[in-house]
Formats: sequence, C-alpha cells, structure tokens
Amino acid sequence: MGKVPVGPPPTTVEEFGDALLAAAPGDARRLAPGFTLPAELASAADLIARQLIGRACRGGWLPADLHQAARRRLDEFAGSYLLDTLVAHAGQFAVVHPDWQAQLDAVSTGRWWTASEPHLPQWAAKHILTPSEAVAAVIEAFGLLKTLPPVTVVLPAPGTAPGRPAGHHAVDEKKLGRVRALLAKAESSTYPEEAEALSAKAQELMTRHALDRVLVEADEVPERPAARRIWLDTPYTDAKSLLVHVVAKANRCRAVFDPRWEFVTAVGDEDDLAAVELLTTSLLVQATRAMIADPAGRSRPFRKSFLVSYATRIGERLERATEATIAESPELLPVLASHEKQVAAAFTELFPEVVNKSVTVRSHEGWGAGRAAADRARLGE
Repeated sequence: MGKVPVGPPPTTVEEFGDALLAAAPGDARRLAPGFTLPAELASAADLIARQLIGRACRGGWLPADLHQAARRRLDEFAGSYLLDTLVAHAGQFAVVHPDWQAQLDAVSTGRWWTASEPHLPQWAAKHILTPSEAVAAVIEAFGLLKTLPPVTVVLPAPGTAPGRPAGHHAVDEKKLGRVRALLAKAESSTYPEEAEALSAKAQELMTRHALDRVLVEADEVPERPAARRIWLDTPYTDAKSLLVHVVAKANRCRAVFDPRWEFVTAVGDEDDLAAVELLTTSLLVQATRAMIADPAGRSRPFRKSFLVSYATRIGERLERATEATIAESPELLPVLASHEKQVAAAFTELFPEVVNKSVTVRSHEGWGAGRAAADRARLGE
C-alpha cells in the first residue's frame, strides 16, 4: 500500500480522498494531527466509503461476508466503521432484497448517527477515538475493501431488481427447528455415541423432508438452485471444507472452497442449503471437541489428519443414511436425478473452472483417531 506523499497537507475533499486511498494506517497522524477532524476529511471519508462499499456489494459481497472478512482481517474499530458504511450504503436505496436486509440487521446495529452530518466525527466520538485513531481505522477498512475481488452473486445488491437469481421459496422453519433441536442435543451430549446418533437422526429427518418436498413439487416448474456461502474458522480450513463438501453431497448440493477467503460456496435447493449449514456447523463443533479430547491430538499434523479422516468417514455414513431413506421411496428416483442435474448445471455455470485439489495427510495416528470418532456415529444403521 502506498504512502501519503510528503508535501503540503491535503486541504480539499478531493485531496483528502486521494490521500485516504493512498495511505497506510501509519499516515493517520499526518492526515489528522489535531484534536478535531477537518470537515473536508470527514466528507472525503464518507465519499470514498460509499464508493468502495458500493463496489463490494455490486461484486457479490453480502453483509454476512463483509462481517466475516472484517472479523478476520480488521480490528474491532475498523470492522465497526466498515459495517456502518454498509448500513449507510443500503439506506440510499428503496429496493433491498429482504434476505440481504436480514443479513445486514443480523450483523449491524442499524443507522444510529445523524444523517445530516458527516458520519466519521460522530463515529469517532461514539468510540472515544482521537482524530488520528479514527482515521487509522478508516484507512484500515478502506485497505480491506480495496482488496475484495468479485465473488459469486448469491443475492442481488441493494438497488437492483428484487428477484433473486435462484430458487426463492421459503425455508420450512418448523422442520429446521426440529433439526436444530436434535443437533443442539448432539452438541451438548457428553456421550459420543449419543451425539453421533442424534446427528444421524437429523440427517434422516432432513432427507425425509427433502423427499416430501420433491413429491409435492414434482409437477411444478423447477426453480433454479440457490447458492450460499459458509465461512470457516481457522485453522485447518482446507480440512474443514472437506466436511462441508461431504455434507453438501449427502444433501443433494455441490460445494467449492475458496482458500483465499476461507469460505465454501454451496449450490442447491434453499432447504437443502439450510440443512447443510446446520449440520456442518454441528459436526464441526463435535469434531473439534473429539479432536481436542484425544490425548494424542496436540500437533498440527495430527489435528489436520484427524479432521480429514473425520470428514471422509462422516461422508460415507451420511451417504449411507441418505440412501437408506431414499430407498423407502424409489418412485422419486427420476425426480431426484433431474434435481441433481439442475444443481450440477447451476454449479458449472457459477464455477466453470473448478479444480479438484487433495488435502495432504501426514499423521497416521490422526487419521485413525478421526475415523474412530466418525465411526461412533453409526450413521444410517
């Protein structure tokens, strides 16, 4: 990132805007050396923030994505500033997709500042920051926004047509509530066999619900599959992405991992995607708990091998559980095959250049322990 050129300090909105875009956090004291924020600097920050956040939204980044990226790459203050700029951006538009707005409501506190005045001085006062500290946070937030590449469009950006580019029927919250209850019991159980049996029951319930939905919608015009991003916490995100992949596959979805930003994009029916996210989150909790509890599980090679083995075995068990449930309704196989083709076609359209990549395993003990932990699931039996 460039440095603010040495020379006369900026005085106009345009000069401050150029300086903010070129600056590193260490340049903040030079841009705001006093005890008050120059009005031109505050206006320039608002202007540049609107430009950068607008480009990110048009590039496919959702509120949940920006929140996750900020949580990983920014400190608390810069992350707070970024989310405020997102709220301000969305507030300019009369048309905001309800799912996009729901994400924004979930990660932000909404507009709290006076819209008739520049946001930056009000934000600095709220967080009790000096002018140079506030500007340093702004520069840090801008630095992240400038690096964001375009990503797959999952929901339309604010100000665009309200229709979404995929299936849009409502997720059955009642059925998902039952799945959540099962998985909550699995996560709280101190008995591995009970926890994994509850996870298996959740998978069976999700498959049964999917089959019931297919039966009801068999004569309807199929909707285009949707997409959803699932962010993974470090470390071992490549191994964790494998677990998302096997859960997605067992639930009639396709998934691809982006190692640059550590998220997985899954493609499939809305209900199936919601199920994938729920089950993946729960299984990651259970896998981590089992891995940490293993007395041999202190080294990085052990833990990564554990997670890869766990994911591989869980995938086998989930497939078996799914196949057993589907076998009870063989008349639906043609409809399911058609659905699978639609998902595959949508996935290929969104990700035409996907490359398969293996995950290296370097611990035989970790592999065995991970498989043993997954074997306790008795999925599908």
